[in-house]
Amino acid sequence: MSTVTMNISLTDDLKAFVDARIKARGYSSASEYVRDLVRRDEERAAEERFVALIQEGIDSGPATRTWDEQRDAWTARIATARAAKAAARP
Repeated sequence: MSTVTMNISLTDDLKAFVDARIKARGYSSASEYVRDLVRRDEERAAEERFVALIQEGIDSGPATRTWDEQRDAWTARIATARAAKAAARP
């Protein structure tokens, strides 16, 4: 995966904090530490989206289809999508 360079400005206190975290947690560089922070934030955002979707499902009320009916509907949607994709190929 390609990488890009970003530059950030920190106060002296924040720079000291970053340096202490790098040393305490065994990171090899500030870049590695920041990448880890971004990855963790990305994971938290994904978890928040997941929880919101679960809550949306709960708030929508009782299910109106049985599991078998829902599975059949999904199977039909997948089959339709695959057929459309196959038809679009040259």
